[in-house]
Amino acid sequence: MSLRSPIGRVLGLGSAKEGVSHWWSQRVTAVALVLLTLWFASALLRLGDFSHAAVIAWIAMPFNAVLLSLLIGTALYHSQLGVQVVVEDYVVGHGLKVVTLLLLNFLHIALAALGIFSVLRIAFGAAP
Repeated sequence: MSLRSPIGRVLGLGSAKEGVSHWWSQRVTAVALVLLTLWFASALLRLGDFSHAAVIAWIAMPFNAVLLSLLIGTALYHSQLGVQVVVEDYVVGHGLKVVTLLLLNFLHIALAALGIFSVLRIAFGAAP
């Protein structure tokens, strides 16, 4: 007994074999985001003083800079994965779907690069 549709058996069409890796990527990034967000929230609660100088000094610490960069990169990658699913499910035309996915991928990459660059610039003490 097969669970494939009659047309699927005739045409030999089946799974594209891409959904499992996408699903796993979403779950792994979600777990990483939970851990990184807990670190971020607890670090901010311990900070106490939210003045500009205190926050800059906090970001400049190597451990905080690395984890903050990981948080930014992971959050934007997780966002890109989620937005991709929404676009694939709800954008109708193939051409519009491809253009939308390309624009959203470029946007996520640009935001990740900007965020990580900002953290690294503070961590390495570049002049304002």
